[in-house]
Amino acid sequence: MRAERPQVKQDRAVRTRQAILEAAGAVFEDRGYDAAKLSDIVAIANVTKGALYFHFDSKEDLAQAVIDAQVGREPAFTPQEFRAQQFVDIGMIFSHRLRHDVLMRASARLTLEQNGRALDRAAPYQGWIDMHTALMVEAKERGELLAHVDPAGPSRLVVGAFAGLNVMSQTLGLDLDQEVSALYTSVMPSLVVSAVAIRLDTAPGRGGRALHGSGGAHLCDCSDSLLTTDH
Repeated sequence: MRAERPQVKQDRAVRTRQAILEAAGAVFEDRGYDAAKLSDIVAIANVTKGALYFHFDSKEDLAQAVIDAQVGREPAFTPQEFRAQQFVDIGMIFSHRLRHDVLMRASARLTLEQNGRALDRAAPYQGWIDMHTALMVEAKERGELLAHVDPAGPSRLVVGAFAGLNVMSQTLGLDLDQEVSALYTSVMPSLVVSAVAIRLDTAPGRGGRALHGSGGAHLCDCSDSLLTTDH
């Protein structure tokens, strides 16, 4: 019997790991950390428990991987004329992906839950803050920000506000994209010079436009359909 080529074996392992992550996302989003069962995750992913434990040491390890996907899986946005626009695009793209990507929704839920106390919930927040701050530093260097603006302050404010809006939108049944749009529309004029402020796109649907262009606001390369694979 011919041995499987290393590259083929590696590719299949990558697909298997991704299938497990997607399945875990569906279960964690639906039930939260405590109620989630590994047996349900392996059933959805169509793998054995042995395959799951090959990639993840425990339920906690799997939940942490889902949490870490919140920043690590975010796609690179298209460079814009203004760094302030890219600052806006980070949040608008995340809002767009929360609508389309079950793994992102599961990550957000696990980050906000208090169960699974050994999980590192600080990393996603810090990752988002660092990403925002780096863009604001560039914006400052390019003369886009008002003189009094400290790049770190708005970055923490926006990340914290986004988290709160996400919870509020779920609780009250609001459209998160509309709420995040309102946040940027209100905040950005107090951070950037007027010549930049009037040219920023903070309207609902910006996330889709930033990812797919003006005609692709409703497109997304992610979906709620889960991968199935052999292990």
